[in-house]
Amino acid sequence: MKAFDDAYRGRRVFVTGHTGFKGSWLVQWLLQLGAEVAGYSVDIPSQPSNFELLGLDQRIRHYIGDIRDPRRLAAAIDEFKPDVVFHMAAQALVRRSYADPVGTFETNAMGMVQLLECVRKREWISAAILITSDKAYRNDEWCWGYREVDALGGHDPYSSSKSCADLIAQSYVYSFMREGKTRVAITRAGNVIGGGDWAADRIVPDCIRAWSNNESVAIRSPHATRPWQHVLEPLSGYLWLGARLLQGATSLHGEAFNFGPDAKVNQTVAELLDAMSTRWPGTQWNVPQGFEEQGREAMLLKLSCDKALFHLQWSAILDFPETVAFTVDWYRNWHQGQTSMAAFTDSQITLYCEQAKARQAAWMQA
Repeated sequence: MKAFDDAYRGRRVFVTGHTGFKGSWLVQWLLQLGAEVAGYSVDIPSQPSNFELLGLDQRIRHYIGDIRDPRRLAAAIDEFKPDVVFHMAAQALVRRSYADPVGTFETNAMGMVQLLECVRKREWISAAILITSDKAYRNDEWCWGYREVDALGGHDPYSSSKSCADLIAQSYVYSFMREGKTRVAITRAGNVIGGGDWAADRIVPDCIRAWSNNESVAIRSPHATRPWQHVLEPLSGYLWLGARLLQGATSLHGEAFNFGPDAKVNQTVAELLDAMSTRWPGTQWNVPQGFEEQGREAMLLKLSCDKALFHLQWSAILDFPETVAFTVDWYRNWHQGQTSMAAFTDSQITLYCEQAKARQAAWMQA
Protein backbone atom coordinates (compact mmCIF):
# COMPACT_ATOMS: atom_id res chain seq x y z
CA MET A 1 0.00 0.00 0.00
CA LYS A 2 1.10 3.53 -0.75
CA ALA A 3 1.47 5.62 2.41
CA PHE A 4 2.76 9.11 3.18
CA ASP A 5 2.62 10.06 -0.53
CA ASP A 6 5.41 7.50 -1.07
CA ALA A 7 7.76 10.21 0.21
CA TYR A 8 10.25 7.78 1.79
CA ARG A 9 10.78 5.37 -1.10
CA GLY A 10 14.46 5.55 -2.04
CA ARG A 11 15.16 8.20 0.61
CA ARG A 12 18.10 7.99 3.00
CA VAL A 13 16.74 8.25 6.55
CA PHE A 14 18.89 8.64 9.68
CA VAL A 15 17.28 7.64 13.00
CA THR A 16 18.91 8.39 16.36
CA GLY A 17 17.85 6.07 19.16
CA HIS A 18 17.01 3.38 16.61
CA THR A 19 17.64 0.50 19.02
CA GLY A 20 14.92 1.65 21.42
CA PHE A 21 11.25 0.71 21.47
CA LYS A 22 9.85 3.52 19.32
CA GLY A 23 13.01 3.77 17.24
CA SER A 24 12.95 0.11 16.23
CA TRP A 25 9.28 0.32 15.20
CA LEU A 26 10.06 3.44 13.16
CA VAL A 27 12.95 1.68 11.39
CA GLN A 28 10.78 -1.36 10.63
CA TRP A 29 8.11 0.87 9.10
CA LEU A 30 10.63 2.90 7.09
CA LEU A 31 12.04 -0.28 5.60
CA GLN A 32 8.52 -1.34 4.64
CA LEU A 33 8.12 2.08 2.98
CA GLY A 34 11.20 1.49 0.82
CA ALA A 35 13.63 3.79 2.63
CA GLU A 36 17.36 3.22 3.07
CA VAL A 37 17.90 3.53 6.81
CA ALA A 38 20.83 4.21 9.13
CA GLY A 39 20.58 4.24 12.90
CA TYR A 40 22.73 5.82 15.60
CA SER A 41 22.49 4.65 19.22
CA VAL A 42 24.74 4.22 22.22
CA ASP A 43 23.72 0.62 23.02
CA ILE A 44 21.08 -2.08 22.96
CA PRO A 45 18.91 -0.74 25.80
CA SER A 46 17.19 -3.91 27.01
CA GLN A 47 17.11 -7.69 26.97
CA PRO A 48 15.08 -8.89 25.19
CA SER A 49 15.47 -6.15 22.59
CA ASN A 50 12.94 -5.33 19.90
CA PHE A 51 15.80 -4.18 17.68
CA GLU A 52 17.40 -7.63 17.91
CA LEU A 53 14.11 -9.56 17.67
CA LEU A 54 13.40 -7.78 14.38
CA GLY A 55 16.92 -8.50 13.07
CA LEU A 56 17.39 -4.84 12.18
CA ASP A 57 21.17 -4.86 12.60
CA GLN A 58 21.35 -6.96 9.40
CA ARG A 59 19.02 -4.71 7.40
CA ILE A 60 20.23 -1.16 8.03
CA ARG A 61 23.45 0.82 8.52
CA HIS A 62 23.99 0.37 12.26
CA TYR A 63 26.13 2.99 14.02
CA ILE A 64 27.06 2.67 17.69
CA GLY A 65 27.75 6.05 19.29
CA ASP A 66 26.74 8.44 22.04
CA ILE A 67 24.43 11.28 21.03
CA ARG A 68 26.61 13.54 23.20
CA ASP A 69 29.72 12.76 21.11
CA PRO A 70 29.79 15.42 18.36
CA ARG A 71 32.67 13.89 16.38
CA ARG A 72 31.22 10.40 16.23
CA LEU A 73 27.74 11.72 15.41
CA ALA A 74 29.04 14.02 12.67
CA ALA A 75 31.14 11.21 11.17
CA ALA A 76 28.12 8.91 10.96
CA ILE A 77 25.94 11.58 9.35
CA ASP A 78 28.66 12.56 6.87
CA GLU A 79 29.23 8.94 5.88
CA PHE A 80 25.54 8.14 5.38
CA LYS A 81 24.44 11.54 3.99
CA PRO A 82 20.75 11.35 4.94
CA ASP A 83 17.89 13.21 3.28
CA VAL A 84 15.94 13.29 6.54
CA VAL A 85 16.73 12.82 10.24
CA PHE A 86 14.45 11.55 13.00
CA HIS A 87 15.91 12.38 16.41
CA MET A 88 14.67 9.95 19.06
CA ALA A 89 17.78 9.26 21.17
CA ALA A 90 16.99 9.96 24.82
CA GLN A 91 17.08 8.79 28.40
CA ALA A 92 13.35 8.06 28.45
CA LEU A 93 12.54 6.81 31.96
CA VAL A 94 11.19 9.01 34.75
CA ARG A 95 12.41 6.84 37.62
CA ARG A 96 15.90 6.50 36.15
CA SER A 97 16.11 10.28 35.95
CA TYR A 98 15.97 10.44 39.74
CA ALA A 99 18.86 7.97 39.99
CA ASP A 100 20.91 9.71 37.27
CA PRO A 101 19.81 13.32 36.84
CA VAL A 102 23.14 14.43 35.36
CA GLY A 103 23.13 11.73 32.69
CA THR A 104 19.49 12.46 31.92
CA PHE A 105 20.10 16.18 31.38
CA GLU A 106 23.27 15.53 29.38
CA THR A 107 21.60 13.00 27.09
CA ASN A 108 18.30 14.79 26.55
CA ALA A 109 19.36 18.43 26.56
CA MET A 110 22.95 18.37 25.30
CA GLY A 111 22.13 15.48 22.97
CA MET A 112 19.63 17.78 21.28
CA VAL A 113 22.32 20.48 21.02
CA GLN A 114 24.82 18.12 19.40
CA LEU A 115 22.24 16.77 16.93
CA LEU A 116 21.15 20.26 15.90
CA GLU A 117 24.74 21.44 15.56
CA CYS A 118 25.27 18.64 13.05
CA VAL A 119 22.05 19.33 11.16
CA ARG A 120 22.39 23.12 10.89
CA LYS A 121 25.85 22.83 9.33
CA ARG A 122 24.63 20.39 6.67
CA GLU A 123 21.97 22.09 4.59
CA TRP A 124 21.87 19.11 2.25
CA ILE A 125 19.71 17.48 4.93
CA SER A 126 16.19 18.27 3.69
CA ALA A 127 14.22 17.70 6.90
CA ALA A 128 14.62 16.91 10.59
CA ILE A 129 11.89 15.68 12.94
CA LEU A 130 12.79 16.27 16.59
CA ILE A 131 10.91 14.05 19.04
CA THR A 132 10.58 15.35 22.60
CA SER A 133 7.71 14.31 24.91
CA ASP A 134 4.31 15.24 26.29
CA LYS A 135 6.15 15.61 29.60
CA ALA A 136 7.85 18.70 28.21
CA TYR A 137 4.70 20.56 29.24
CA ARG A 138 4.45 22.09 32.71
CA ASN A 139 1.87 19.73 34.17
CA ASP A 140 -0.80 21.49 36.22
CA GLU A 141 -2.99 18.35 36.05
CA TRP A 142 -5.92 20.22 34.58
CA CYS A 143 -8.72 18.36 32.82
CA TRP A 144 -8.18 19.60 29.25
CA GLY A 145 -5.43 18.77 26.79
CA TYR A 146 -2.20 20.75 26.57
CA ARG A 147 -1.78 22.79 23.41
CA GLU A 148 1.47 23.54 21.62
CA VAL A 149 1.35 27.14 22.91
CA ASP A 150 1.08 26.11 26.57
CA ALA A 151 3.97 26.56 28.98
CA LEU A 152 6.82 24.05 29.04
CA GLY A 153 8.41 22.89 32.27
CA GLY A 154 8.89 19.90 34.54
CA HIS A 155 9.43 19.09 38.21
CA ASP A 156 11.20 15.74 37.86
CA PRO A 157 14.57 15.52 36.07
CA TYR A 158 13.17 13.64 33.08
CA SER A 159 10.33 16.09 32.40
CA SER A 160 12.61 19.07 32.93
CA SER A 161 15.25 17.63 30.59
CA LYS A 162 12.65 17.15 27.85
CA SER A 163 11.36 20.71 28.25
CA CYS A 164 14.98 21.86 27.98
CA ALA A 165 15.42 19.81 24.80
CA ASP A 166 12.25 21.30 23.35
CA LEU A 167 13.34 24.86 24.13
CA ILE A 168 16.77 24.15 22.65
CA ALA A 169 15.13 22.95 19.44
CA GLN A 170 13.02 26.09 19.22
CA SER A 171 16.06 28.27 19.88
CA TYR A 172 18.11 26.63 17.13
CA VAL A 173 15.31 26.95 14.61
CA TYR A 174 14.75 30.63 15.27
CA SER A 175 18.41 31.54 15.77
CA PHE A 176 20.12 29.56 13.02
CA MET A 177 17.72 27.63 10.79
CA ARG A 178 14.76 29.89 10.10
CA GLU A 179 15.97 30.86 6.64
CA GLY A 180 18.03 27.75 5.97
CA LYS A 181 17.35 24.95 3.53
CA THR A 182 16.68 22.28 6.18
CA ARG A 183 13.06 22.20 7.34
CA VAL A 184 12.59 21.26 11.01
CA ALA A 185 9.61 20.37 13.18
CA ILE A 186 9.15 19.33 16.83
CA THR A 187 6.82 16.57 18.00
CA ARG A 188 5.41 15.76 21.43
CA ALA A 189 3.74 12.47 22.33
CA GLY A 190 3.63 10.21 25.33
CA ASN A 191 2.26 7.10 27.04
CA VAL A 192 3.01 4.94 24.05
CA ILE A 193 2.44 1.22 24.38
CA GLY A 194 2.89 -1.67 21.98
CA GLY A 195 4.77 -4.89 21.46
CA GLY A 196 8.53 -4.83 21.81
CA ASP A 197 8.82 -2.45 24.76
CA TRP A 198 11.09 -4.08 27.34
CA ALA A 199 12.09 -1.03 29.39
CA ALA A 200 12.22 -1.29 33.17
CA ASP A 201 9.56 0.44 35.27
CA ARG A 202 6.98 0.69 32.51
CA ILE A 203 3.59 -0.81 33.10
CA VAL A 204 3.20 -3.03 30.03
CA PRO A 205 6.73 -4.57 30.02
CA ASP A 206 6.50 -5.11 33.79
CA CYS A 207 3.24 -6.99 33.28
CA ILE A 208 4.56 -9.14 30.43
CA ARG A 209 7.70 -10.08 32.34
CA ALA A 210 5.61 -11.18 35.33
CA TRP A 211 2.78 -12.85 33.42
CA SER A 212 5.19 -14.79 31.20
CA ASN A 213 6.41 -16.45 34.41
CA ASN A 214 2.92 -16.84 35.93
CA GLU A 215 3.72 -14.20 38.53
CA SER A 216 1.73 -11.30 39.92
CA VAL A 217 2.93 -7.82 38.99
CA ALA A 218 3.25 -5.02 41.56
CA ILE A 219 1.49 -1.82 40.44
CA ARG A 220 2.61 1.59 41.69
CA SER A 221 -0.26 3.88 40.74
CA PRO A 222 -3.42 2.00 39.66
CA HIS A 223 -5.52 5.17 39.66
CA ALA A 224 -3.16 7.25 37.51
CA THR A 225 -4.84 8.23 34.24
CA ARG A 226 -3.04 8.16 30.91
CA PRO A 227 -4.01 8.75 27.26
CA TRP A 228 -2.76 5.34 26.11
CA GLN A 229 -1.88 5.07 22.43
CA HIS A 230 -0.27 2.37 20.32
CA VAL A 231 3.26 3.10 19.11
CA LEU A 232 2.13 3.23 15.47
CA GLU A 233 -0.13 6.22 16.18
CA PRO A 234 2.53 8.87 16.92
CA LEU A 235 4.88 7.27 14.39
CA SER A 236 2.28 7.86 11.69
CA GLY A 237 2.25 11.50 12.76
CA TYR A 238 6.04 11.77 12.67
CA LEU A 239 6.21 10.14 9.24
CA TRP A 240 3.42 12.27 7.79
CA LEU A 241 4.98 15.45 9.17
CA GLY A 242 8.35 14.40 7.73
CA ALA A 243 6.76 13.66 4.37
CA ARG A 244 5.15 17.08 4.28
CA LEU A 245 8.46 18.76 5.09
CA LEU A 246 10.19 16.75 2.37
CA GLN A 247 7.52 17.96 -0.03
CA GLY A 248 8.44 21.56 0.81
CA ALA A 249 5.70 22.57 3.25
CA THR A 250 7.47 25.69 4.51
CA SER A 251 4.49 26.67 6.69
CA LEU A 252 5.31 23.70 8.95
CA HIS A 253 8.97 24.68 9.39
CA GLY A 254 9.80 25.40 13.04
CA GLU A 255 6.38 24.31 14.27
CA ALA A 256 5.60 21.94 17.15
CA PHE A 257 2.88 19.28 16.96
CA ASN A 258 1.19 17.04 19.52
CA PHE A 259 0.34 13.48 18.52
CA GLY A 260 -2.03 11.65 20.82
CA PRO A 261 -5.24 9.63 20.97
CA ASP A 262 -8.80 10.91 20.91
CA ALA A 263 -9.80 12.85 24.03
CA LYS A 264 -12.05 10.02 25.25
CA VAL A 265 -9.08 7.61 25.34
CA ASN A 266 -7.99 8.42 28.87
CA GLN A 267 -8.06 5.31 31.04
CA THR A 268 -6.53 4.47 34.42
CA VAL A 269 -3.72 2.00 34.88
CA ALA A 270 -6.23 -0.38 36.45
CA GLU A 271 -8.48 -0.16 33.38
CA LEU A 272 -5.50 -0.89 31.14
CA LEU A 273 -4.65 -3.97 33.20
CA ASP A 274 -8.25 -5.21 33.10
CA ALA A 275 -8.31 -4.80 29.31
CA MET A 276 -4.98 -6.60 28.90
CA SER A 277 -6.15 -9.49 31.08
CA THR A 278 -8.93 -10.32 28.61
CA ARG A 279 -6.28 -11.25 26.02
CA TRP A 280 -3.74 -12.86 28.38
CA PRO A 281 -5.53 -15.41 30.59
CA GLY A 282 -4.49 -15.99 34.18
CA THR A 283 -3.08 -12.52 34.83
CA GLN A 284 -2.49 -11.22 38.33
CA TRP A 285 -1.62 -7.80 39.74
CA ASN A 286 -1.43 -6.20 43.17
CA VAL A 287 -0.66 -2.93 44.95
CA PRO A 288 1.78 -3.78 47.77
CA GLN A 289 0.83 -2.56 51.25
CA GLY A 290 2.76 0.53 52.23
CA PHE A 291 4.35 0.83 48.78
CA GLU A 292 5.85 4.30 48.33
CA GLU A 293 6.84 5.58 44.91
CA GLN A 294 10.36 7.02 44.63
CA GLY A 295 9.68 10.38 43.03
CA ARG A 296 6.28 11.65 42.03
CA GLU A 297 4.75 10.93 38.64
CA ALA A 298 1.88 12.98 37.24
CA MET A 299 -1.59 11.54 37.76
CA LEU A 300 -3.18 13.21 34.72
CA LEU A 301 -1.61 14.41 31.47
CA LYS A 302 -3.20 14.55 28.04
CA LEU A 303 -2.66 16.49 24.84
CA SER A 304 -4.78 18.52 22.48
CA CYS A 305 -4.12 17.39 18.91
CA ASP A 306 -6.26 20.02 17.18
CA LYS A 307 -3.22 21.59 15.52
CA ALA A 308 -2.21 18.29 13.90
CA LEU A 309 -5.79 17.79 12.75
CA PHE A 310 -5.98 21.27 11.22
CA HIS A 311 -2.57 21.45 9.53
CA LEU A 312 -1.92 17.77 8.75
CA GLN A 313 -5.43 16.30 8.78
CA TRP A 314 -3.96 13.79 11.26
CA SER A 315 -5.83 12.03 14.03
CA ALA A 316 -5.39 8.75 15.85
CA ILE A 317 -6.84 5.62 14.23
CA LEU A 318 -7.26 3.06 17.01
CA ASP A 319 -9.71 3.07 19.88
CA PHE A 320 -8.66 1.82 23.33
CA PRO A 321 -9.67 -1.86 22.86
CA GLU A 322 -7.84 -1.96 19.52
CA THR A 323 -4.74 -0.43 21.10
CA VAL A 324 -4.73 -3.10 23.80
CA ALA A 325 -5.35 -5.87 21.24
CA PHE A 326 -2.43 -4.78 19.04
CA THR A 327 -0.18 -4.65 22.11
CA VAL A 328 -1.06 -7.89 23.85
CA ASP A 329 -1.27 -9.91 20.62
CA TRP A 330 2.34 -8.94 19.80
CA TYR A 331 3.58 -10.15 23.18
CA ARG A 332 1.55 -13.36 23.00
CA ASN A 333 3.08 -14.13 19.60
CA TRP A 334 6.53 -13.54 21.10
CA HIS A 335 5.74 -15.66 24.16
CA GLN A 336 4.35 -18.56 22.13
CA GLY A 337 6.92 -18.29 19.32
CA GLN A 338 4.30 -18.76 16.60
CA THR A 339 5.67 -16.36 13.95
CA SER A 340 8.95 -14.51 13.48
CA MET A 341 8.68 -11.16 15.20
CA ALA A 342 9.76 -9.27 12.08
CA ALA A 343 6.95 -10.89 10.08
CA PHE A 344 4.41 -10.36 12.85
CA THR A 345 5.44 -6.72 13.28
CA ASP A 346 5.13 -6.17 9.53
CA SER A 347 1.66 -7.71 9.65
CA GLN A 348 0.60 -5.31 12.39
CA ILE A 349 1.92 -2.32 10.42
CA THR A 350 0.01 -3.53 7.36
CA LEU A 351 -3.19 -4.04 9.37
CA TYR A 352 -2.82 -0.57 10.90
CA CYS A 353 -2.41 0.95 7.41
CA GLU A 354 -5.47 -0.93 6.16
CA GLN A 355 -7.51 0.43 9.06
CA ALA A 356 -6.13 3.92 8.45
CA LYS A 357 -7.16 3.74 4.80
CA ALA A 358 -10.64 2.48 5.70
CA ARG A 359 -11.01 5.32 8.19
CA GLN A 360 -9.80 7.85 5.59
CA ALA A 361 -6.55 8.93 7.23
CA ALA A 362 -5.00 11.68 5.14
CA TRP A 363 -1.62 9.95 5.00
CA MET A 364 -3.19 6.88 3.35
CA GLN A 365 -5.41 8.68 0.83
CA ALA A 366 -2.92 10.23 -1.57
